[in-house]
Amino acid sequence: MTWWPLIKILPQKTNFHFVKYARPAAFLSVVLCIASIVACFYPGLNMGIDFRGGASMEVAKPAGQVIALDDLRATVGEIGLGDVQVQGIARRDTNVDDGSTAIVRFQIPDGQDQTAVVNQVEAAITQAVGEVGYSGVSVVGSKVSGELFTSGLLALASAVVLMFAYIWFRFEPQFGFGAVAGLLHDVVLTFGLIVLFKLEFSLNMVAAILTVIGYSMNDTVVVFDRLRENLRKYKTLPLGEVIDLSLNETLSRTIITGVTAVMVLAALAVFGGEALFGFSIALMFGIIVGTYSSIYVGAPIILLWGVKRGEIAEEAKPVKLGMASRP
Repeated sequence: MTWWPLIKILPQKTNFHFVKYARPAAFLSVVLCIASIVACFYPGLNMGIDFRGGASMEVAKPAGQVIALDDLRATVGEIGLGDVQVQGIARRDTNVDDGSTAIVRFQIPDGQDQTAVVNQVEAAITQAVGEVGYSGVSVVGSKVSGELFTSGLLALASAVVLMFAYIWFRFEPQFGFGAVAGLLHDVVLTFGLIVLFKLEFSLNMVAAILTVIGYSMNDTVVVFDRLRENLRKYKTLPLGEVIDLSLNETLSRTIITGVTAVMVLAALAVFGGEALFGFSIALMFGIIVGTYSSIYVGAPIILLWGVKRGEIAEEAKPVKLGMASRP
């Protein structure tokens, strides 16, 4: 990959003193996390149909005729039913997505008759896109949506616990606490982004946060693995310098991986349509803060806690930070 011009911009050796700025970075992280937690309660998350309740219906035209999804979405949105989702699906009879079938999801305002709202939506759709058939009309009540919301939060909590167990098993307890602190930091800030930009919090967003957890953990494991290797190799070097050395040695790999992922997600946000926009934005933000947390959340906790250098029979070697080899 060295032929790519942008790769050549990255220096082969870096000498950044990350630990030096750990305190102001920690202060910034704490402030942002507190603000994000408060924002989740006030003004609160913009719940989608999955977690708020609503109705869905399947709209179909004869085979070969195409439904204009944008017109369908705009028509239902003008009724004032809150969150509206329109997605093309495959026909039931042929199992082929030829553009003739779509599923429409919308919210039912509190206090309004469900049947009356569904009839209003059907009339608006018929006027906008012509005669269509309706099937699979279903209403998601508040009880079911509440259960989905609880299940989504349990999935996020379970992912964090399992990641902590993995890091504890592979490394040491202090590494596990550093990794979990980074994960919680990334999840909380992602929730803050969702509230700040009023992104719809749906099952797709839960999937995005779970992906952020996986990416953050992958980056953290790479840094921790190099840190553990250097702790055994340079036994007399101060812990802060070992952390700086390890972060500098993995920096180019981290930047290349993160930038590549963000580029793909940016394309998905631009060309993926409204249904994938929030998903892509949350993932891009999660990758950025996941990279940040590996440097300024997980590693500083290890510095505060301290680690055992191990008992590998290898002579300690002095090292200068600027001489770190490229990973």
